Amino acid sequence: MLDPISRVRRFNRAVTSAVGALDTSFLGRGRPLGAARVLNAIGHGRSDVADIRDYLGLDSGLMSRLLRSLEEEALVETEAHHDDARRRVATLTRSGRREFAAYEALSNAQAEGFLAQHSQREALLAAMDLIASTLTRERIALDEMDPRSAEARHCLGEYYAELGRRFSQGFDVSRSRDPDAKDMRRPRGTFIVAMSDTLPIGCVGLKGTDHGYAEVKRLWVAPSARGLRLGRRLMEAVEDAARDLGITLLRLDTNSALPEAGQLYRSTGWREIPRFNDDPYPDLFFEKRL
Repeated sequence: MLDPISRVRRFNRAVTSAVGALDTSFLGRGRPLGAARVLNAIGHGRSDVADIRDYLGLDSGLMSRLLRSLEEEALVETEAHHDDARRRVATLTRSGRREFAAYEALSNAQAEGFLAQHSQREALLAAMDLIASTLTRERIALDEMDPRSAEARHCLGEYYAELGRRFSQGFDVSRSRDPDAKDMRRPRGTFIVAMSDTLPIGCVGLKGTDHGYAEVKRLWVAPSARGLRLGRRLMEAVEDAARDLGITLLRLDTNSALPEAGQLYRSTGWREIPRFNDDPYPDLFFEKRL
């Protein structure tokens, strides 16, 4: 059997070389990867310098040098935050926006080139998703979103598709007690999406009811993020949101075809109760008092 450490190090060397991390002119635009990444972060809407530094994992000195180099090229401007003079805000100039667009086009072409090298495109993407989720696990953010947002709809679509594959009778969302979006928005409830960089990789909803309890709905974690304790984090977040809304009793339902869900609920203080709804799909019912 090949040494696992050697396999990881081969992967590291391959990625470093393929993406041009050591090039003095990343993607042929005349500056190294570090400066290009700062420009990219600003172009994608990050403006607070401290936030950019944390996002990229840079120390203050290197961040300052990279920003200064971009300012000298007239690609970036920085100024004090209008509410807090101790904070700095960075924005792209007109030239900076053109340079950002050029990097975007080149990066997209590079990504297409990577995918074109392998006949099993989806398998390659799944492997990339698995690695990216693992390497960024400490930076996965749990954000409250409108359940009708594109990110939420993506998660729900993947969730419904998985139920269709795993349930012996399939899954038809029109037959399920699908919660209305208004019941999963404050002040009745909430919807939480797990974001890994720019990609949604998990979700959970809190549905407000008029029956003295709220329901936890639609807990889903992408296959690439399973094993990272993200499901537990999502459940903790939705319980915290319920407390914040003054909700003291939660209920949920699941199906025995999803044994990992039942195991999660039992291990986090939920107790089984009799059926409390007429949804045709669940056969296990749980309750938790906060």
